[in-house]
Amino acid sequence: MKALVFTLFFSLGTQMMLGQGNYREQRNSMVDEQLAGRDIFQSKVLKAMRDVPRHVFVPEDYRPWAYSDQALPIGEGQTISQPYIVAYMTQTLRLQPEDRVLEIGTGSGYQAAVLSLLSRQVYTIEIVESLGLAARERLKSLGYDNIAVHVGDGYNGWPSQAPFDAIMVTAGAEQLPQPLMDQLAEGGRMIIPIGPHGGVRQLTLVTKKKGKFKFEKLMPVRFVPFVRKTKTQGR
Repeated sequence: MKALVFTLFFSLGTQMMLGQGNYREQRNSMVDEQLAGRDIFQSKVLKAMRDVPRHVFVPEDYRPWAYSDQALPIGEGQTISQPYIVAYMTQTLRLQPEDRVLEIGTGSGYQAAVLSLLSRQVYTIEIVESLGLAARERLKSLGYDNIAVHVGDGYNGWPSQAPFDAIMVTAGAEQLPQPLMDQLAEGGRMIIPIGPHGGVRQLTLVTKKKGKFKFEKLMPVRFVPFVRKTKTQGR
């Protein structure tokens, strides 16, 4: 019995140390093993992933797993994507320092924070009010001053700030939203998961050149659905 109690105590203690210990060391291991150890090769993306404290963007109960290779719940039925997917989608957009980026699906604000280190300005939209307001305060408190957070329906994008050099959609859509395509700048890139709700979607890269769109399927993925406001919810 004493041995069992000691084993349980040791296991819980180990998890506590992982969650409250050297986050920088855990983050470096995440980057080295999960990202650079796979196919994330852009040095600026790897640096951004090292610099953004992912544990701050997950609920406290899940912080022991903040740097694990998995998505984690953030409340309201939403998740923070696994680090590899965050890095892969970011790398695919080939961001430049002067780019203006639109993100649909702010969530906890983690992806927006990564994007902000690689671009001039990030505009991000979250439909779930509680998540959007919390993300706005979190990003402000952490000093990310080139991120604008809007609470609302992301389907229509952010017309007053368009066009955008890059657009990232972090929720699965059944088809491409036309307003987002209209807001993509010439030479712009958009990455979005497309496919049926409840099934596997295709992470798709959309590029615009000379007014024409090119579509490239990248990999099968699972994302929470792209949610829209209903008429009863209002605008």
